[in-house]
Amino acid sequence: MKNLYASLVIRKERWGLTWWGRTILASILIAAASVGIVGIHPFLATNSPVAARILVVEGWVNEYVLRFALAEYQSGSYDLILCTGGPVTGLGGYINDAQTAASVAAGGLLRLGAPADVVKRVPSRVMSRDRTYGAARALRAWFADERMTVTSFNIVTEDAHGRRTRLLYQKAFGPRVDIGIISVPNPDYDATHWWRYSSGVREILSETVGYLYARLLFHPSSRESSTGAVLRSRSGSPG
Repeated sequence: MKNLYASLVIRKERWGLTWWGRTILASILIAAASVGIVGIHPFLATNSPVAARILVVEGWVNEYVLRFALAEYQSGSYDLILCTGGPVTGLGGYINDAQTAASVAAGGLLRLGAPADVVKRVPSRVMSRDRTYGAARALRAWFADERMTVTSFNIVTEDAHGRRTRLLYQKAFGPRVDIGIISVPNPDYDATHWWRYSSGVREILSETVGYLYARLLFHPSSRESSTGAVLRSRSGSPG
């Protein structure tokens, strides 16, 4: 019986953390989590505008973002405000250009007093999980149709969507176009204490997952991501 027991069981030496070691490890993990919680919002809601003559507004945003975009246009040196976006949510897909987020945002800017000759609609027909990238491709195609050489533009978007927006637009346009981002804070919660608000928690969780997907899993085909379409200008560069 003793020999049978010896053949079934083996004794190995195991290293483990002492009470003091576990305390230090727990402190490190808590500190790292605290830094992540405090730092995740400014990371996602990045602000890094560039020198540009074109202001792009994501059409799905709320009115407070449109008001900010108009103020940004009025205080800057922009020649155009371009509104992007695909089919309005709830329609089941593309119907016509008038029923797109691009048209809704453009109409909102006009009601707020934006000059009619400055605001342009750049609708997308994409109704999928890659709507931001589809809007970026529609904008790239619009520049090509207008024969505009564009070297830079700024995008106005809502809160923690900023970093993901810039990433996907950069994937669509490539490294030769300098893309700035302006993330407008959500007035429904205090960004410095976002974890205290249900709207803040939903926003951060959703945008964190969305950004990780865009960064790690979303890879446009070489045909889609190519910037081979030459963006020519009829009368110089507005960007």
